Amino acid sequence: MRITEVVITPIAMKDPPLRNIHGVHQPYALRSILQVRTDDGLEGLGETYGDRAIVDALRLVAPRLAGLDPFDLNWLERIVRETLGGVAAEATHGLIGAASASKTLSTVFSAFEVACWDLQGHALGRPVADLLGGRVRDAVPYSGYLFFKAAAHVPSPGYPDDTWGEAMTAEGIVEQACRMVDEYGFRSLKLKGGVLPALDEADVILALRDAFPEHPLRLDPNTGWTVETSIAVSRKVEGVLEYLEDPTGGIEGMAAVAREVSMPLATNMCVTAFEHLAPAVRQDAVQVVLSDHHFWGGLRRSRELAAVCRTFGLGLSMHSNSHLGISLAAMTQLAAATPELTYACDTHYPYLVEDVVVPGALRFVDGSVPVPTGPGLGVELDLDSLARLAEQYEGAGFDTRDDVTPMLAIDPAWDPVIPRW
Repeated sequence: MRITEVVITPIAMKDPPLRNIHGVHQPYALRSILQVRTDDGLEGLGETYGDRAIVDALRLVAPRLAGLDPFDLNWLERIVRETLGGVAAEATHGLIGAASASKTLSTVFSAFEVACWDLQGHALGRPVADLLGGRVRDAVPYSGYLFFKAAAHVPSPGYPDDTWGEAMTAEGIVEQACRMVDEYGFRSLKLKGGVLPALDEADVILALRDAFPEHPLRLDPNTGWTVETSIAVSRKVEGVLEYLEDPTGGIEGMAAVAREVSMPLATNMCVTAFEHLAPAVRQDAVQVVLSDHHFWGGLRRSRELAAVCRTFGLGLSMHSNSHLGISLAAMTQLAAATPELTYACDTHYPYLVEDVVVPGALRFVDGSVPVPTGPGLGVELDLDSLARLAEQYEGAGFDTRDDVTPMLAIDPAWDPVIPRW
């Protein structure tokens, strides 16, 4: 089996006006869809970020894959590194911590690597979870992801409809959480913070605790607070949070907070590559790492991360960005085969109103996604939807994620400086 063709399609999917420390989501989230085809008629699927720099990097690599055996992931990695070379540092994307050449290389590699795992599964007639060592769970728990948000995008005419409504108060967030729990059965809840003053967000967490006394709760302000503010918030919600995620910036800042608080600290910002693990462990800066196969270097590297976390007694969860069903399937197959991943994973999927996979393979049951049992990732590409979202990309009016500009349309005085409190 040899690769004969790679098709890369950037798409735009409707996205609600979800708030975060940087500003607000644009009306469309950008993704790249990969179709990797072989000489025996098989096709493997991949998905990653859709920012122009990443699309360009993917397209540089794609022609070099002709003739590659999809089982030869080491050679795939060598091709990516040799092809991108010095341009990797320029291919910044998304909002996942500091950009770096190594992170870009890992991101591009992972997109092709997932497609190769999908091909391997189709060639062998086995789900990816089987290829990763076998399932340790038949369904993967996910956490309900709560966001402060406006009722609609600004300006709203012509922009996507939003059925979630406004949520800028504790009451609005509790209402949002009720819908998440009622419709999807989530058994844990995470609030994206960094939007209101820090102690006000602590009050929202306390309101969620009153409404959901049995649900583990998390708060993630994306490094929006100083060390002092992080400590003050932690003391206000003492005994309430399952973990506090990235309250302040950097390994040193997180370590300073960790020395003063009792709750676990989690990160997907100060530990996003293997070289960050040693200093984080030495300083006891974090107790939970949020993996993400998109920028940790794929499924195999994510399993290596799990082994490091097991070695040093770190908890393991999974980060989410705005994603489609191919990524959800990859996340689910990976989590199904990773014993160390004992925290519920993050997902933006409930906000999704359009997808590129055929419906039916992915669903939420009591807050978990049953692991698809079909070969490979277990999902099938919907070509009509892919074409429609590709056309939507062409008409979106932007090709790079930017949460600041749409926030300036809401508040012309917006200052994106971090930390904010």
